[in-house]
Amino acid sequence: METGGRGSGSGRQPAGRRTRWSPAPAVRGAVHGAVRGTGRALARGRAAVGAFAARIGELPAPPGPFRPGFWRSPIRGPWLTSVFGLVLLVGLPVLFVTGALSYAAYNPDLGALNDQTPDKGPLGFYLFDWPTHPAWLYRLTQGVHVTLGVILVPVLLAKLWSVFPKLFAWPPVRSVAHALERLSLLMLVGGAGFEFVTGILNIQLHYVFPGSFYTLHFYGAWVFIAAFGVHVVLKTGAMVRALRSRPLMRELRTGLAATRPEPPDGTGLVAVAPAAPTTSRRGALALVGGGSLALFVVTAGQSLGGGLRSTALLAPHNRDPGEGPNGFQVNKTAASVGITAQLVGPDWRLELHGAAEPSVLTREQLLALPQWSARLPIACVEGWSTPDQHWSGLRLADLAALAGLPGAAAVLVESVQPPGPYTSVLLRGNQIHDPRSLLALRVNGAELSLDHGYPARIIVPANPGVNNTKWVGRLTFRT
Repeated sequence: METGGRGSGSGRQPAGRRTRWSPAPAVRGAVHGAVRGTGRALARGRAAVGAFAARIGELPAPPGPFRPGFWRSPIRGPWLTSVFGLVLLVGLPVLFVTGALSYAAYNPDLGALNDQTPDKGPLGFYLFDWPTHPAWLYRLTQGVHVTLGVILVPVLLAKLWSVFPKLFAWPPVRSVAHALERLSLLMLVGGAGFEFVTGILNIQLHYVFPGSFYTLHFYGAWVFIAAFGVHVVLKTGAMVRALRSRPLMRELRTGLAATRPEPPDGTGLVAVAPAAPTTSRRGALALVGGGSLALFVVTAGQSLGGGLRSTALLAPHNRDPGEGPNGFQVNKTAASVGITAQLVGPDWRLELHGAAEPSVLTREQLLALPQWSARLPIACVEGWSTPDQHWSGLRLADLAALAGLPGAAAVLVESVQPPGPYTSVLLRGNQIHDPRSLLALRVNGAELSLDHGYPARIIVPANPGVNNTKWVGRLTFRT
């Protein structure tokens, strides 16, 4: 009797033994051939790059910055570069994270009105329901983002200065690995420059971008952080070794007369023919640190308030807002966005839409409804914010109930402002149902001024200022 074992000529297998699948010989051959072909192609590519680099390397270096003797600073070297790099290693991730939080605060996942990056795909993986507690959350995150971005400018410039000779290294490409490293450096330097320049222009309200700042800054940030991550992986070991080579306190005690170049190494940063020093490393660190401190003094007040507000010379809104209950900053005045007396005069009405029949309410009718109050700041994407103001008006939750949707999951807020960016915005359910979220009619005991949104405006805790819509004309609550 046949047993079905190996060599029996039967296709049956013994009980309890599973058939192991294996690809047909033709499939295995095709896969192995493809792998071998890819390997050969990569090898040919490496050989071609190597041959090209060898031919370039045989040529004499062009005159000027491509020749090692051009760079003569005696303080440039791995240690100083690593000190600046360490500061950026701490500061830049904080800058990225606070920027990502600012993006989330706009609730872009609610829909196209809030989202200017509809093709972001997996880059929006971390989005979450932006909270309303604490009320100063956006004031903190955006204040840190803008202030830190400004004070890191001297550090970034010093870091670029310290590695500038490497941008002119000859030959420009020595191998495939070297080419990839230089490509990552191009993305890193280009991304950093793009993010800092566009950010500072936005802070100063100079909208000279070829598209939306919001979109450009978002995608630029991801390009930069990817290159930054690669750079950190490649250079952290060298940075640690360089920092250990010269104790910081010893360098801080070394004056100009005792300043000497770092020992020659393979980084290409140490000058081959150094000039006499005109400053010490201590002096360079003091210059950069002093520049960052000065920028802090003339920037931070727009976020921190108090006595520093008067020194915030770089703040675009550091102008006297006037006296009285409405004497606090605005982003855009009524005149600048086309608000006229006809739009907000006696004929103004609030339209209320939801599950019930639409309602049309005058301002007097709104004032006759139960009024609530909340102390909340305004915080803008440019980094400026106000102290807490005393707002009063109707709770958004009460208006949702009046519209027949007490459990509303979102509300579309529309301004009577002529069409333009952020004239309409979506707020999510947690923002509606926070008892401090108001359709404000008064502030600090007085009627809203026209610049602050008269006859009615939105005020929601921890909400970006631009989403606290002014001159509201319609609220549409949704499930």
